[in-house]
Amino acid sequence: MRILVVEDDAPLADIIVRCLREESYAVDHAADGQEAEWMAFENPYDLIILDIMLPRKDGMEVLESLRKGGVTTPVLFLTARDATDDLVKGLDSGADDYLTKPFSLDEVMARVRALLRRKDTFSPAVLEIGPIKIDPARKEVQINDEVVEFTAKEYGLLEYFARNVGTVLTRTQLSEHVWDINFEPTSNVVDVYVGYLRTKISKTLGHSLIKTVRGHGYMLDIEQGQLESMPHVETSSTLNSELSQ
Repeated sequence: MRILVVEDDAPLADIIVRCLREESYAVDHAADGQEAEWMAFENPYDLIILDIMLPRKDGMEVLESLRKGGVTTPVLFLTARDATDDLVKGLDSGADDYLTKPFSLDEVMARVRALLRRKDTFSPAVLEIGPIKIDPARKEVQINDEVVEFTAKEYGLLEYFARNVGTVLTRTQLSEHVWDINFEPTSNVVDVYVGYLRTKISKTLGHSLIKTVRGHGYMLDIEQGQLESMPHVETSSTLNSELSQ
């Protein structure tokens, strides 16, 4: 999942960005309101963490512009203001949640997870897709009740597949939501990491759940995996052939 952090306090921004990346999120950073607005219109973020007091254009103006422009990405306001009228104005402008400084990073991470669940139409805290169980809070993956270790980027890719199960995802979509702004679009890194996921899933299940849709991209296909794992069933033509012998 890809997050935009908009914060002009460099040390604080660095802490938030590093913490999010340690949690396997792809993170971009903007230090002022104009840059943030441009980036939010240009990139399909899954969440925006937005400070209110920013140079060049404040967070309230940025949010109002994004909402008027049709950007529905969840927004978490981070601000030193704690007056009730600021809280009300922020939420009425289209913010989804609000935290005042100082705050604990644990609370920020918990609110991030909650907003990402809300974006997925209130998906449960633990994602269960067929034999795969993903706990975003612990960054733990179980396949057939066996804990399987994934790198941070592998985990991020698998979680994005899980949140879009049964949907064909293009390489562009995968790169935009799992990698940050420094991603090189001409590389084959998406295909490489899909291969890593297939290998690790197959070691546990005996087959891969990630289907290649030629000319389009990839899809996490639970039904395909269930069919592959079913015992062989003879077709009627085979049975008729045997009966005629």
